[in-house]
Amino acid sequence: MRGFTRGWRARAGVAAAVITAVTAASAGPAVAGRERGPGAAVEAVMRKPAYAHARWGLLEVDEKGRTVRSKNAGEFFIPGSAAKLFSVSATWRTIGGGHRFTTPVLAVGHRHRSALDGHLVLVGQGDLSLGGRTGPGGTMEYTDVDHTYANDVPGATLTPQNPLAGIDELARQVRRSGITEVDGDVVVDSRLFTSSPNLDPAPTPLIVNDNVVDLLTTPTSAGRPARLDWRPHVAPYRVDSQVRTVPAGGTTDLSVTASPDGTRITLTGTIAEGAKPVLRVSPVHDPDAFGRTALIEALGRAGVTVHAPATGPNPSGLLRRARTGTERVAAYVSPPYTEYAKVILKVSHNLGANLGICLMAVHTGSHRCDDGFRPLTAFLRKAGVDPRQLQLLDGRGGNPVDRVTPAAFPRLLRFWERTPEAALFRRALPILGVDGSLAGSCTRAATCPAHGKVFAKPGTVAGFDAVNNRLAVGGDTLAGYFDTGHGRRHTFFIGVNGASAPDIEGLLGILDDLNHIAALLQQQAAMPGHWHGHRARHGGASRARLQD
Repeated sequence: MRGFTRGWRARAGVAAAVITAVTAASAGPAVAGRERGPGAAVEAVMRKPAYAHARWGLLEVDEKGRTVRSKNAGEFFIPGSAAKLFSVSATWRTIGGGHRFTTPVLAVGHRHRSALDGHLVLVGQGDLSLGGRTGPGGTMEYTDVDHTYANDVPGATLTPQNPLAGIDELARQVRRSGITEVDGDVVVDSRLFTSSPNLDPAPTPLIVNDNVVDLLTTPTSAGRPARLDWRPHVAPYRVDSQVRTVPAGGTTDLSVTASPDGTRITLTGTIAEGAKPVLRVSPVHDPDAFGRTALIEALGRAGVTVHAPATGPNPSGLLRRARTGTERVAAYVSPPYTEYAKVILKVSHNLGANLGICLMAVHTGSHRCDDGFRPLTAFLRKAGVDPRQLQLLDGRGGNPVDRVTPAAFPRLLRFWERTPEAALFRRALPILGVDGSLAGSCTRAATCPAHGKVFAKPGTVAGFDAVNNRLAVGGDTLAGYFDTGHGRRHTFFIGVNGASAPDIEGLLGILDDLNHIAALLQQQAAMPGHWHGHRARHGGASRARLQD
């Protein structure tokens, strides 16, 4: 996956907007066979012109906790989305991997036969999906380039699941409870937590379709309007497509604008005949009003009439009234949190990572998301990670203050190896050449022996350098495990801060380099007699430095 978190626009062949906290990998093989000298090969990568003014960090630790390679391991690095390893781990261990979100609908008032003289309350419980990604068997589905990155990254695609599946299920349950008419209103209760300005994107207690509207443009024939499909259809949102199809080989360039309230969306630009469909998204500005309308419309489809207007602001003032005659008439139960963690880590889901901070706050009895950092710190100590080796102000690794030392990553990763959920956590990470953010690199085992043997979380922080008309790469990182054979695994961190790239392809080349280094390290560690030969060359020492 090639991922960015904020808007990307072409400008003189480079970016015109800030790119932060991204998970990304590359296209093309990372390694094709054994290198003559893995140490020298890694150093050769680090000395490329793109890194003339950059600083590298590297740490590899074997299955017994011995340091194999170390470079600047005690210094702070901009982590990018590799920081999600800490926020997701802390959330997992705080609320429990088996935690399921139960989102209820309450009937408040009195029933007269099948009519409710009162209102329905949809209580947001921080369910990231609300059914929109749930696949067969209760798994959470994802694509290698998630729809939340569609405005920034080529190739973003949609999961096939109905983004309103959870809302529709709640509406059907309300009807099965015997209610066919609501004489009052429908209100969303979002008092579970209050987000923080430090969390961007901001989590909300009620999340429908990741709080975005999907816009899929498909070319027709040259000179004709392109075809638009969009979802979910919720009033009063409307989409106007002014995209035209141009001859094959022409420019595909689509832009999205919206009215101040987000409900009037316009797509402009061109798409080449024969090109693949192009996905864009537009943010939902008022998730509570969006969710309320979505539920009212779903109730109508299920045979329940609501007499209140379907659109308009969420009538949260109704929540201050006494809940006399309150009855739970529906509840949607989510997959376990382990499935959510998988999606967050595989595709670098920024909203989900920030949501974890809020969920930890709620778990400790607070409604302030900022209080979620206390259980995160407590988890770090329990995992054997010195909290002073981290600086975090969000869950996704996108805040300007976020810093992590290379040494912190192996400590966290080795903690998981001592738990019963070690394999589950490892499989939740992107796998080199297989899935998620690492799907595009090392795609064939025949040419890349590290294929399927590196489990790691990448991250990128970059922005536009107006002085040099290029990309300034604050940080590119990769941290995780690689298999060395016979059930052994090494933990590692690879990162570079202060690099530069002429354009997006150059940035992806940096990400290729990190994957290349990981593959080199994996191959070296998997060589027969690796440790025996290492000790013989270094007089029994178990530590080798790439550079001083």
